[in-house]
Amino acid sequence: MISINKLSVSFTGKTLFDNVSFIIRDKDRIGLTGKNGAGKSTLLKILSGKQEPDSGSIVLTSGHEIGYLPQEMIPDSTKTILDETLTAFEKTNQLEKEIEHLSAQLSERSDYDSPDYHKLIAKLSEANERFHLVGGNDRMGSAEKVLLGLGFKRSDFERSITEFSSGWQMRVELAKILLKRPEVMLLDEPTNHLDIESIGWLEEFLQTYPGAVVLVSHDRKFLDHVTTRTIEITLGRIEDYNVPYSEYVLQRAERRQVQQAAYDNQQKEIEHIERFIERFRYKATKARQAQSRLKLLEKMERIEVDETDKSAISFRFPPAPHCGKIVIRAHDIGKCYGEKRVFSHFDFTLEKGEKVALVGRNGEGKSTFSKIVMGEIPEHEGTLEIGAGVKTGYFAQNQAALLDGNKTVFQTIDDIAVGEVRTRIRNILGCFLFSGEDIEKKVKVLSGGEKGRLALAKLLLEPVNLLVLDEPTNHLDMRSKDILKMALLQYDGSLIVVSHDRDFLEGLTTKTYEFRDGRVKPHIGDVSAFLDDRKMERLQELERKATPPDAKAGKPDGKTLPGQGTPQKANALPRPGSAEEREMQKKKERETRKVKSAIEKLESEIEALESRLAEMDKAFIADPAQCTVENCNNYEELKRQAAHKTDEWAALQEQMERLLQDSD
Repeated sequence: MISINKLSVSFTGKTLFDNVSFIIRDKDRIGLTGKNGAGKSTLLKILSGKQEPDSGSIVLTSGHEIGYLPQEMIPDSTKTILDETLTAFEKTNQLEKEIEHLSAQLSERSDYDSPDYHKLIAKLSEANERFHLVGGNDRMGSAEKVLLGLGFKRSDFERSITEFSSGWQMRVELAKILLKRPEVMLLDEPTNHLDIESIGWLEEFLQTYPGAVVLVSHDRKFLDHVTTRTIEITLGRIEDYNVPYSEYVLQRAERRQVQQAAYDNQQKEIEHIERFIERFRYKATKARQAQSRLKLLEKMERIEVDETDKSAISFRFPPAPHCGKIVIRAHDIGKCYGEKRVFSHFDFTLEKGEKVALVGRNGEGKSTFSKIVMGEIPEHEGTLEIGAGVKTGYFAQNQAALLDGNKTVFQTIDDIAVGEVRTRIRNILGCFLFSGEDIEKKVKVLSGGEKGRLALAKLLLEPVNLLVLDEPTNHLDMRSKDILKMALLQYDGSLIVVSHDRDFLEGLTTKTYEFRDGRVKPHIGDVSAFLDDRKMERLQELERKATPPDAKAGKPDGKTLPGQGTPQKANALPRPGSAEEREMQKKKERETRKVKSAIEKLESEIEALESRLAEMDKAFIADPAQCTVENCNNYEELKRQAAHKTDEWAALQEQMERLLQDSD
């Protein structure tokens, strides 16, 4: 348990915490929330002992260990991924040496009945028990399991950690903390460096973790799935709720409504009493009553309404300039870096106003494809065509890091603004919460969230009809993310967005492209539909791999052949009529309806295109003069659209056939 007593912290004249007290219990799952700059990361640093408060104290239960993952760090190891991960077992290794030392001592003694001999036996027994509890006998297996869960491949284990990006190196640091199994785990934005599948694995790990977990995250779904308690840091105070984030938001709103109603009623009562006092205080017959009411007013405990921090970014993207119907057409796109193939054979068409998401594990090519679209990677396989009149706005994954730290906030925008936009720089910065002295701050002193907001502000400097956003929500607080999402929903241009934030993507896009194992697979619908698809695929894989109840694994005598592992049990498939089978059936039915609807829509669109092509064929035959360059180009464009939609229709038909086969 950790006890936080009367904690106060100030930073550059701003109070982050003012006399704050609360307790972290042994198995708590706490989500820290609050706007950027509220003090969430500072509180984790103080709890971990990395920073001292101005006043107050932190009391940690004796024997408890704290594991702390900062938001950013620069590991300096040159070991392999696996060797660096195994350093998490330093204490376990020491315990193993202690067991070896105690065993050696016992083997050299023959005074079996002496008190010292029995003490040695007791120490050895205790050490063995602790060794077993921390999983000392399966260190390698535990390390491999965690690394695979966090997205590494077995082929990565023997590669030097220096070959990996900072994001992957942070995954190793997270793996080490998970393997150390401290009594209290402090995680600052752990999902920033993870993809959707790794986030799901981490959720399951933390849900069953035996110790306490305190985490900062701007991923609403991650908080809802992991935490059971929410502490909001706002205006120097904390609000503590024993519920996950989404329920906390509702309870906070209800609490403030009740407070406001009680406050309004009390103000009416105070006003009524004050009017009585003012009216009768000088009348002899009423003086005693007026005096009594004055004392009542002085003793009254005044109701206060929790002050709400209403600061938030506020903006809308400018209307998208006119462009052609096809914004991007890519055929057989692929990319290799030396001998490493990232992805290949990717056909992609983006139409005017279409919004799509790119998802998948890190390193599979999402950012690479974004850079190919932006022309930052000119050497690639296949062909890429950008439509006529397309103007692009780009937010790179490391956009905030690319800002010049020596420039001020104002200079950052002023140096690239042109025309009449320069007269609106202060207004634009104000929309992103930069005002007064803030606009003269050097970029290098800004927080991660402030740098992210400044990078977003640059997107408003000129109207565009295609936005390419690579992880735009990293370091943005909940409110800022919601406003960005709303602005994108209202945006009338085309959008390609790379993100691992499920809540942000939900309802934003109409198609999801999954980058996985060197291929790119389209999924109709938003990220929720994609996740349903992936779970369905996993279930189908399990069904295909499961051994029938009446079959023996390996040889007829039931023995296992080399490499086959243990025989599958008969209950690998869900029991007929069980809740699991019913849930699987419901998912299949939902998926079938969704695919059927998409097929019908495509059939209608293909029929319309083919009808239009037939009309043009007749017109060209009847009057060859109509075969102008413009009409011929239109005809070819319609043919390309029809071919593209026919390919989509064929892929959906295959998906439908698989679903129907699985239902048989």
